[in-house]
Amino acid sequence: MCVGLIDHKDIQKGQAKGVGNTVMYVGASTGRDGIHGATFASEELGEDADEKRPAVQVGDPFMEKLLLEACLELIQNDALVGIQDMGAAGLTSSSAEMASKAGSGIEMNLDLIPQREKGMTPYEMMLSESQERMLIVVKKGREQEIKEIFDRWGLLSAEVGHVTDDKRLRLLHKGEVVADLPVDALAEEAPVYHKPSKVAEYYKKFQQMENNVPVIQDTKETFLQLLKQPTIANKEWVYDQYDYMVQTNTVVEPGSDAAVLRVRGTRKALAMTTDCNSRYIYLDPEVGGQIAVAEAARNIICSGAKPLGLTDGLNYGSPEKPEIFWQLEKSTDGMSEACRVLNTPVIGGNVSLYNESHGVAIYPTPVIGMVGLVEDVDHITTQAFKQAGDVIYLLGETKSEFGGSELQKLVDGELSGKAPVLDLEEEKQRQEQLLAAIQNGLVQSAHDVAEGGLSVALAECMTSGSLGADVAVSGEAVSALFAESQSRFVVTVNPSQVADFESVVSGTKIGVVTDTAVLTVKDEEQQVILEATQEEIVEAWKGAIPCLLKSKA
Repeated sequence: MCVGLIDHKDIQKGQAKGVGNTVMYVGASTGRDGIHGATFASEELGEDADEKRPAVQVGDPFMEKLLLEACLELIQNDALVGIQDMGAAGLTSSSAEMASKAGSGIEMNLDLIPQREKGMTPYEMMLSESQERMLIVVKKGREQEIKEIFDRWGLLSAEVGHVTDDKRLRLLHKGEVVADLPVDALAEEAPVYHKPSKVAEYYKKFQQMENNVPVIQDTKETFLQLLKQPTIANKEWVYDQYDYMVQTNTVVEPGSDAAVLRVRGTRKALAMTTDCNSRYIYLDPEVGGQIAVAEAARNIICSGAKPLGLTDGLNYGSPEKPEIFWQLEKSTDGMSEACRVLNTPVIGGNVSLYNESHGVAIYPTPVIGMVGLVEDVDHITTQAFKQAGDVIYLLGETKSEFGGSELQKLVDGELSGKAPVLDLEEEKQRQEQLLAAIQNGLVQSAHDVAEGGLSVALAECMTSGSLGADVAVSGEAVSALFAESQSRFVVTVNPSQVADFESVVSGTKIGVVTDTAVLTVKDEEQQVILEATQEEIVEAWKGAIPCLLKSKA
């Protein structure tokens, strides 16, 4: 996702207001790349995938940066009436949506569209998704001011049409009207489909299963194997290839629960994360959808921020299949309910359907991108243990829940059973308690318990520095170590603040941070059930993805 900052006074809308005002095309020229890009994003790929490459847009990051800067200058000019990027469906969606929002119409002469290829048809021009282009509406008579801005940035600008009062999109090409239709037909009045929906047979079967505990032979070896799973392993191989300190606002770099960026000139900061466990959603779409939102919120909370809102990327197989449409329907129901309870409105998103190959669909994967506000930079919290002697707390209840878990996948090689149970009200209460404790300065470190369970969460807290943990757990050992029960956090507290912390948060004291750089977990009889050095943990966790990529090279 892309996150930015804006002063309220600078907010501009994508609207074509003011009859007679000029419609201008700015940015790069239009080519044949990206035609049908929007539909290509929702299409099954087969053996002919290479033939569809023209549907993929060709981007130019430098040109994009010029356009961004030019538009930031443009919005300071009061000649600007409306602005919209040419995204999916290019000129078609930007023009129709701008006119529809304003209750107006647009007439454009396609002969005036800057083109970088010869002989482009109106169809190609209107559906091209060439990058680095914007459609703007400016006050009539002030076009030259706008052209001068884009000239300074070395970008194209052209007057291509005007705003009308007939609520129609009218296109001219070589002296002829080649399209004339109501703008609302392409925007607000677009057809809504409710496809046939059918509860998946596999779901019925999984719901009848008991919560079985996987049988493992070697606790330590299992633990290290979990740390090597791509879904758990350290992702620095990816993010180290980029400069995440650009603009020097990064306060918490990649690798903790959420990235945190300061807001210059204030004491505030923004936390942001992306999350989704598609395995849970496959097993139980509604509960899984709730978990996706809740886990994103946990990551924001653990960073010392209050969740503000989210965007989503909804990825599914073919909605023509009733069981797939049921997945889409129920998971979005679950997400909606979680958003209502956790007060995190959905402010945008996108959809990609028909994600199948050879008739086999991907797991339903609605990715959640969430942003939260850190009220004061002193509240910023990370997952790493801070000092020996700090008391370790586990917030939340551990149950024998392994459906869709990393351990189930590792041991059985497939998924089955029920997704973990989630109580949204309990989730909300626990998140609010933890955030209050963080804001009151009572928390040294915080980390949500997610894939791999408590053992993996503890390991992730000690991958930097030279600290370890001495922990005692209750109940059955495999569940205590690897179950993926929801609404849980690992939190450390300075011994001098334990009483104050416990007055704010309900949790269980499970151990202490040590200076031995060893993770030791004991059962109720004080028998060691897991012991691993930091060196062993880091080797497994950090080395996995580079090794996997080399093996596939």
